[in-house]
Amino acid sequence: MAVTTWVVVADGSRARIFETPGLKPDLREIEDLVNVVPNGPALSEKDREKFAKTVADCVAQGRIHHRYQRLRFAVEPKFIGMLRERLSEETRQMIFEEINEDLSALDARDIQAHLRRH
Repeated sequence: MAVTTWVVVADGSRARIFETPGLKPDLREIEDLVNVVPNGPALSEKDREKFAKTVADCVAQGRIHHRYQRLRFAVEPKFIGMLRERLSEETRQMIFEEINEDLSALDARDIQAHLRRH
């Protein structure tokens, strides 16, 4: 059976989830989550924490439904801690690599190129 990897690229305002067979950086975007703030463009710490829970819940649902066997994170350093705190132990065990960089503004091709270098 082929192993599927989910690549989570995120910062406090946007999280993109890509799927790829094995460890190949042939990314196919399957989810684009945006942290929408009703009171204007400024994100508070509380907004970022709520968004971390949203992203963690999405990743957990993927694990529960066996949509991936491995996780790879490329997440903004300030946001990775918030996200990690909200992941279950079972989900944290699926992480095989964390890249503490914000790649969320890059297009899929540039993300793929960056991941190849890691």
